Amino acid sequence: MWAFIAYYLRFCRTQRGLSGEAVGRLINASKATVSRIENGVERLDGKRAALLDKAWETGGVFSLLVRYASIGHDPQWLARLSTFEQRARIIRIFDPLLISGLLQIEDYARALLTGGGMPDPEPFVVERMARQGVLDRAFVMVLLSEATLRWPVGSPRIMREQLAHVLEVAERPNVVVHVIPQTFDTGAYPGLDGGVKLVTGDDFGEVAYTESLGGGRLISSPTEVAEYAILFGRISAKALPEHRSRDLITKAMEEFSGDEVA
Repeated sequence: MWAFIAYYLRFCRTQRGLSGEAVGRLINASKATVSRIENGVERLDGKRAALLDKAWETGGVFSLLVRYASIGHDPQWLARLSTFEQRARIIRIFDPLLISGLLQIEDYARALLTGGGMPDPEPFVVERMARQGVLDRAFVMVLLSEATLRWPVGSPRIMREQLAHVLEVAERPNVVVHVIPQTFDTGAYPGLDGGVKLVTGDDFGEVAYTESLGGGRLISSPTEVAEYAILFGRISAKALPEHRSRDLITKAMEEFSGDEVA
């Protein structure tokens, strides 16, 4: 669907004899942005689709295409997410059940993928470790539920090393880690039914990503992304300050003590 939108935008532009710069003026974008949309590097969002529909009197075709493309499964979701991460200035993540992929160590990722039934996790482990290079470039804020600290993935040794790694990464000046305590005072809060990631970049604005069974969904519509930004803000209001979050991670790490079982 996204590939068709890219093709159809180019078709409509050339049919009208318009340059990329002229279309850019219609949708309040640069010529380069129009080129990226037509080449599938960037996606047309709902606001720009509406501007095209109005200018070209399409009857709402572009808006409908973007709407249905946005709610469909994207088989290229991981590749596109990785591309956005590499270009990101800010990444905000909430994970309710597992340590975020950008903070995972190899053994934790391997145990997680193996436990999920993946017969050959190694290529995915390598890919996940490679994505962590964004920690050297972007500002990253991670919200973890206390459940992620205590859910045993792999062995006690793996959990201790994983939590120690989280503490180590959290010492970086561009990384902030907060923990949401698992208490009756905290109670239920938004996001318990699924994680969310917000990725912000200078050249693409902001996109949101949500996980689902067997895949994920990337959201580029500004209206929808704003809703996820509000959701993230509401979740972060439940989190402990950094120093108390570190104390809770340390406590959980110490609880994974005892002899390692081969």
